Amino acid sequence: MKDKITTILGVILCTAFLIGLATTLTRSMMIGFFDVLPVYLLMGMVIVMMCYEAFFDKK
Repeated sequence: MKDKITTILGVILCTAFLIGLATTLTRSMMIGFFDVLPVYLLMGMVIVMMCYEAFFDKK
């Protein structure tokens, strides 16, 4: 039970960090949406892979 809580907390903190990192790019007036789109796609893939490895990839 302790391992599951630690895993959930780690995934939540890492996801919040990655989302915050990606959203700081959109605050600039010089950077448009299509400039940040690859960053959003990569962050989405990283979050999905992290959740898959943490919860579903049990060998």
